[in-house]
Amino acid sequence: MAGLEELASLSGLQIAGLLAVAVLTLCIWRRYLSPISDIPSPFTASFTRLWHIGRILKGDQNLELIRLHEKHARPRTGHFVRVAPNEVSVSHPDAIRKILGTTLHKDSWYKVIAFPDGRFENPMSATDPKVKTELSKHLAPAYTLSNVLQNESNISQTIELLLGWLDKFAADHNPIHLDKYFTFTTSDIVGEAVFSKQFGFLREGRDIKNTIANATPQAAYVSVAGYFRWLHVLCLSNPVITWLNITPWGHLIDTAMTAIKERQKNPDARLDAVAHWFRMLQQNPDRMQLHEIHSAAFNAVAAGNETVSTALQSFVYYMIRHPNAWERARAEIDAAGLHDRVVGYTDTQKLPFLQACIKEALRVFGPAPMGLPRIAPEGGLTIGDRTFPKGTIVSVNIWVMHHSKEIWGPDASEFNPDRWLTEDAAQLSKYFIPVSSYYV
Repeated sequence: MAGLEELASLSGLQIAGLLAVAVLTLCIWRRYLSPISDIPSPFTASFTRLWHIGRILKGDQNLELIRLHEKHARPRTGHFVRVAPNEVSVSHPDAIRKILGTTLHKDSWYKVIAFPDGRFENPMSATDPKVKTELSKHLAPAYTLSNVLQNESNISQTIELLLGWLDKFAADHNPIHLDKYFTFTTSDIVGEAVFSKQFGFLREGRDIKNTIANATPQAAYVSVAGYFRWLHVLCLSNPVITWLNITPWGHLIDTAMTAIKERQKNPDARLDAVAHWFRMLQQNPDRMQLHEIHSAAFNAVAAGNETVSTALQSFVYYMIRHPNAWERARAEIDAAGLHDRVVGYTDTQKLPFLQACIKEALRVFGPAPMGLPRIAPEGGLTIGDRTFPKGTIVSVNIWVMHHSKEIWGPDASEFNPDRWLTEDAAQLSKYFIPVSSYYV
């Protein structure tokens, strides 16, 4: 009781001073006494997450990480850069295998991807690998190549709509915002593959309900909110907010839920993703719940658009900047005798140079700039000659790995599709990690 009385007698200034000393002590410990204090980092990153968050909001964390890894490339610590007090970005060639290719727990940051709130866990938001595997068991097969190809003709019709817009803008001699129209296209393809119905972006040629315009600020919010999940849950991700439907992504939820309801009224629709999920629910009612379908549909709408659109933009950009590559791809298509405006999947497998261009565009400018964080397990995690203690967050940034001169050679940052046509291509494929649910 005496201690409480003494605390109560302290003035506001004294309390503020004690808090300042406590914070300063914590910062000093993180900076100089932490088990990973010897790993190079920006000064502020060694004791606060704010450096990392600032780079996320600025939109250049991937480029800055590449620069830092190259700057600090030296024995023992050269493959590691500290991006936060307890997180290390890893560029060692073994990082993909030892961090992403194992069953490490994901960092709690991923929990922010549980939409519309924490009750609706999905394979992306699940941090326990066993839970992720169980949740994926009935959902992931809907995205197998064989299932997606069942909708190829309808997807081709969607691409035809895009080509129609390209023809129109060309005939009118007007510029076209390819970023918007590529996103219109990917959104409608998601609709076809998941719900057997386009969302109508290409038909109307406009951003319906500002879905695309809202995507960038929403992505920025989610990227940062994962580090302040308690605040995210308090303000936006709780059952009350979901019930009131006043979340910033409410229009995405409405889009997904409306599409599911309309899809259920059409039993004669194609075997799309929703049909597959409902069949799994019917066959496994004790191991699967309806909200898993809702969550999967929402994630498909929310996550599928920007990533694929970015990949398309990257491909077109680099092909335009490298006219020789464009001419070689065009000649390969002509030599194969392919004259359809939309080339089918099977035919594209006969076009090795085109495939190399697609892979190289995804390597040089990947759709995902965020790192993929995992947690060092009991007994620690050894990468190279460095062992990280239990609880350390170790992350792999796709851009860092794809621009590593150690792996890809001195031209790592250059667009060179021929690298995929050499004898070393199979070896390089081990380090090629474009967006994949396996790694996320």
